[in-house]
Amino acid sequence: MTYASMRECVEDLETHGHLIRIKEEVDPYLEMAEIHRRVYAAGGPALFFEKVKGSPFPAVSNLFGTLERSRFIFRHTLDRVARLVEAKVDPKSLLMHPIKNLMLPFAATKALPRKVKDAPVMACTTSLSKLPQITCWPDDGGPFVLLPQVYSEDPSSPHILRSNLGMYRIQLAGNDYVPDKEIGLHYQIKRDIGRHHAHAIEKGEPLKVSIFVGGPPAHTFAAVMPLPENLPEVAFAGALAGRRFHYAKENGHTLSADADFCIIGTVDPKAVKPEGPFGDHLGYYSLTHPFPFLKVEKVYHRKDAIWPFTVVGRPPQEDTSFGALIHEITGPAVPDAIPGVSAIHAVDAAGVHPLLLAIGKETYVPYCENEDKKPMELLTLSNAIFGFGQCSLAKYLFIVAEGDNPQLDIHDERAFLIHLLERMDFTRDLHFQTRTTMDTLDYSSDGLNEGSKVVFAAAGEKKRGLTTTLPTGFLLPEGFSSPHLALPGVMMVQAPNFTDEAQGEATAQRLADHLHETPTKGMALVVLTEDPAFAAKTLGNFLWTTFTRSNPSHDIYGAGATTIHKHWGSTGPLIIDARLKPHHAPPLIEDPEISKRVDDLCQKGGSLYGIV
Repeated sequence: MTYASMRECVEDLETHGHLIRIKEEVDPYLEMAEIHRRVYAAGGPALFFEKVKGSPFPAVSNLFGTLERSRFIFRHTLDRVARLVEAKVDPKSLLMHPIKNLMLPFAATKALPRKVKDAPVMACTTSLSKLPQITCWPDDGGPFVLLPQVYSEDPSSPHILRSNLGMYRIQLAGNDYVPDKEIGLHYQIKRDIGRHHAHAIEKGEPLKVSIFVGGPPAHTFAAVMPLPENLPEVAFAGALAGRRFHYAKENGHTLSADADFCIIGTVDPKAVKPEGPFGDHLGYYSLTHPFPFLKVEKVYHRKDAIWPFTVVGRPPQEDTSFGALIHEITGPAVPDAIPGVSAIHAVDAAGVHPLLLAIGKETYVPYCENEDKKPMELLTLSNAIFGFGQCSLAKYLFIVAEGDNPQLDIHDERAFLIHLLERMDFTRDLHFQTRTTMDTLDYSSDGLNEGSKVVFAAAGEKKRGLTTTLPTGFLLPEGFSSPHLALPGVMMVQAPNFTDEAQGEATAQRLADHLHETPTKGMALVVLTEDPAFAAKTLGNFLWTTFTRSNPSHDIYGAGATTIHKHWGSTGPLIIDARLKPHHAPPLIEDPEISKRVDDLCQKGGSLYGIV
């Protein structure tokens, strides 16, 4: 089945047992988000909120909350779209498997957008304040649109086939926005709408922007899909929906005809207002910063409109399922996009951009004996990865040679980390980029969009065994305590609180000097944190703590560290300072009063009884 509207999807999910209704009136301030988080964590169904306090519109969430449900939604088109991607990677596959690919031309025809005169989304109008005012975290700056499809065209050459449809967060109210007239438009670094904005500045004219909410779920998914610049998201949306992207024009604006809601307006290219804070997908707040804003002209909606939303926070969350589905579709494209790279994995538990894992071919000197192998081609491939789309925002890149363990699964994060730490030469195999760009949402550096990167590369035979117990007679210096092993050879240590850069560096260096003089056989990595027991309890806790709270150039130390011809290395264990620092954004914490109200829905007679 393919869907022409969000309501068709909701009814189909309900019919097949993938959706439940929340019949009680629920508050969009914190309560709906906490309900969503609990049901998502339990692997539960999609949620249809019949009564949203303060709004005439029902809402739906957790549509993509499990990979199984995502596949179900796209069950009639997903295989064709995956094969379209495969065919683009390897056109000869069309010739080798003609029967299997018989329907590909049909799928491709659905990628061409279709202009229509009768647009269901234009049936009614409303105001911004009547939309569900969903606020997810206590310190959010206001309500946000949480599954927006932000549409723009290049002012230099406007055309729907040169458009961008991206998921950039929209602040509906709060801060200095004029109520019902202005909304915040936050887009992060390296987003395609940025090119359109730059061209609007060059031309000295407002940028027309349309924000679609709802419609066929393929449209929502297309907005998060990492596509090449010459492939518009509206084309992918049509192919995945099994139905051409229908659009209408209104006073120079483009409207998604099948969307549930459409907000249209203009962006003054040089005007900004404070946006945020917002509890984001790294598990911390994005703080208040100046961003563009939309001067709203009109808010359209369908007669039977449903407001879809999601909730972000410390992973895993619903966007984890987005990532899994994206990998299924695009995974085969990686070797073609970056020759020599077999696989790339953005680690969701570490917040996606902070940590990338990669496997590459090491073929520069194939005649070299394995014990003499060292990373060579891997370093070239690392530069290519940092230049590949959103991978440019990665902070840590861990890359290993494919042939050293052909069975290594890049998605088995524990096994991958052990494999790498066993083979790295710490004097040679770390490569830094300092004072470079970093993800807008990452506050581990002390400047917005600024930070550093590091490559951990490993090739060849094992160079060390990794201990599964604390070394015999191991002692920590004064002020350090509570050592816990998170992984073989990886120790979490409680350190004095970080107060300022000078004190923080002196503290970490004191531990590095101590480890240089102390037996540390089998120890590869030591991580400083406030709560070692928490950080070591699960692999997810270790990944989140270590890689969201550290900036490589500032926070990596080593026992026996040396700098030779500007190359930094270490003879002993590496140290990562993952303590919370004054410039870091605060982590997300739920409101206990809201939690009590949600508890009531979980009791017998409540809509969540038996679900969580």
